[in-house]
Amino acid sequence: MALTKTVNLYTTLGCHLCDDALKLLDEYSTKTSPLDIVEIEIADSDVLVDRYGIRIPVIQLPTNQLELGWPFDSALLKVFLTKT
Repeated sequence: MALTKTVNLYTTLGCHLCDDALKLLDEYSTKTSPLDIVEIEIADSDVLVDRYGIRIPVIQLPTNQLELGWPFDSALLKVFLTKT
């Protein structure tokens, strides 16, 4: 059985691009390798708003802090998740 990789998804309410990113993550998790997707609401923190406010959605690997910012598609997501 494959190990589940944890990914953080920095997001905010009403962000349609964030919805698109979540959909890509869900598809990857279902078809390629299981993911534990942790959605982090940036509006709950001024620090996160300052850091990600104009960059969301952003995927982060908590194990090494590497980030992938929008725009990305399923191919780029796969490269990011398999090389890290």
